[in-house]
Amino acid sequence: MKVQAGLDERGSRLDVFLTRHLENLTRSQIQLLNRSGAIQIDGRPEKAGYKIRGGETVEVDLSSVTALDLEPPVLKAEQIPLQIHYEDEYLAVIEKPAGLVVHPGAGARSGTVAHGLLFHFQNLSDTGGDMRPGIVHRLDKWTSGLLLVAKNNSVHARLGKAFQDRQVQKTYIALVHGRPAKASAVIELPISRHTTIRTRMSARVGRGRSAHTEYRVIQEFKGFSLLEVKIRTGRTHQIRVHLSSIGHPVVGDNVYGERQDAQFLKKYGKLGRYFLHAAELKLAHPMTGAALECRSPIPPELNKFLERINS
Repeated sequence: MKVQAGLDERGSRLDVFLTRHLENLTRSQIQLLNRSGAIQIDGRPEKAGYKIRGGETVEVDLSSVTALDLEPPVLKAEQIPLQIHYEDEYLAVIEKPAGLVVHPGAGARSGTVAHGLLFHFQNLSDTGGDMRPGIVHRLDKWTSGLLLVAKNNSVHARLGKAFQDRQVQKTYIALVHGRPAKASAVIELPISRHTTIRTRMSARVGRGRSAHTEYRVIQEFKGFSLLEVKIRTGRTHQIRVHLSSIGHPVVGDNVYGERQDAQFLKKYGKLGRYFLHAAELKLAHPMTGAALECRSPIPPELNKFLERINS
């Protein structure tokens, strides 16, 4: 089995990286496989603590799984409702609801977008590995909105290059705590993995990978601001980290806005998701070159909350 390491996974330990991709294997089982010589990166063995650089091909010999009494990962189709905004023979654009994980990983062995894609589409790329059929990019579990799906490896490669060359325009709608000092601005703080909490990211000047987030205030409420956000890079948790770094975390985000979220819960109760929605996707079709634009309206639960704070 081969797994292509994405640029957004740079800095992850090899064993942690594979835990996200190999659905039925624990981290300790992956370490056991690695010690047996069953795992190689670009044709060479590496320790379990090897840090992913992005772009490597990680090959796992699952023939030794039986000898180690391990269960090989298998992704099965599940009848998960998915709204399809656009589809042709090459790709599709679907709506990911909040609460749905994009692909299997630790704590999410079933019920993911990947399981649903196998049910809805006959052909999907396998560039990202067996556990990520058709998946070109990701959205956080508690973020909703538009997601691109590739139906073959050639399209997947072209879409991946379009993302890398910043030719895909993604626009989000976010509600944040407070009122930004500037009605519009660009945030260009590098993003790296948190030094002590490995599930979090951090924006630190002079460290990490470059990241570009542009926002514009489109409506103001008492204690909140509704933003239109555009990103040129696709770092892990980028919008949430950047908006939190300027003191205006996304509403509902209890990871990068713990203090504000605690105050929010006392007054409004639990939102149950991030107020972050991937509302628009613009790109040139990877095969025809035609302009492809998809838009997704703000979900009903977010509209209801806006009405509540506005009344």
